[in-house]
Amino acid sequence: MAALDDLDRRLLAALRADGRASVASLARSLDVARATVNSRLERLISSGTVVGFSVRVRDELDPGTIRAIAFIEVEGRTTDHVIRQLRGFPEISALHTTNGGWDLVAELRTETLTDFDRVLGGIRRIEGVVNSETSLLLSSVLR
Repeated sequence: MAALDDLDRRLLAALRADGRASVASLARSLDVARATVNSRLERLISSGTVVGFSVRVRDELDPGTIRAIAFIEVEGRTTDHVIRQLRGFPEISALHTTNGGWDLVAELRTETLTDFDRVLGGIRRIEGVVNSETSLLLSSVLR
């Protein structure tokens, strides 16, 4: 992946705020030509920096969804194995490495508490996972 410059970072920030923004409106807000936005977008996509565009739904409009953060401790050098296994869970919407007492942080979304319990059990059964702690997300107070 190519190094990002200031314009790339500003373009990515604008797309995070509104992934449906037109090239023309992005060009106006970034004070560059439309051709510049087009070429930057093409480069960011072809380099793998931008891997897709998605829809974000307001949490209060999707009330049946159970959201949680799982902190995961991994044994020794098994992190790559654990990450490969976690990628197989469609309920994991994001996975991060981290510093401190935990090795990985997973963002979870399930439809029911039964599904939630099943996912937690599946995470805990992965070879190399030695400990986990999960917190349900109740309401968002800042976005």
